[in-house]
Amino acid sequence: MLKEFREFIMRGNVVDMAVGIIIGVAFGAIVTSLVSDIIMPPIGLLVGDVNFSNLFVVLREGVTPGPYASLADAKAAGAVTINYGVFILAIVSFIIIGFAVFLIVRYINRLRRQMEATRVEAPPAEPVTKECPYCFSTVHIKASRCPHCTSELEAAKG
Repeated sequence: MLKEFREFIMRGNVVDMAVGIIIGVAFGAIVTSLVSDIIMPPIGLLVGDVNFSNLFVVLREGVTPGPYASLADAKAAGAVTINYGVFILAIVSFIIIGFAVFLIVRYINRLRRQMEATRVEAPPAEPVTKECPYCFSTVHIKASRCPHCTSELEAAKG
């Protein structure tokens, strides 16, 4: 069983998929940082000095009664909150990642179309079999007699 597992893991497509997942997670972390640390702070300033990661609604106050200055304070007090600011950040991250994946797939499709346009088609291979006109069995192209019904066949050219 260990040998089968090793063979499964070492197959090319499994290793490629694992590498893709690892790079995808790292890319997601980069995009999350880009959104929360670079894109959203200027947007928050433009909107009116808003920190999106601290936008929340208190559903039930915690041990220490509110109002809470930040989401961290609300969580520390044990309050139940809806964190819509964090959700907005996740949506922006998703849109950026989706757009990046779209651009990559678009570029790969363009390269694939270019490769197909420049590829020289090989001539079709010569047939190696033919059909017996009497019993409709498949027979080698050079056969002069059908091995199934023993009928004489037309001789192959060449």
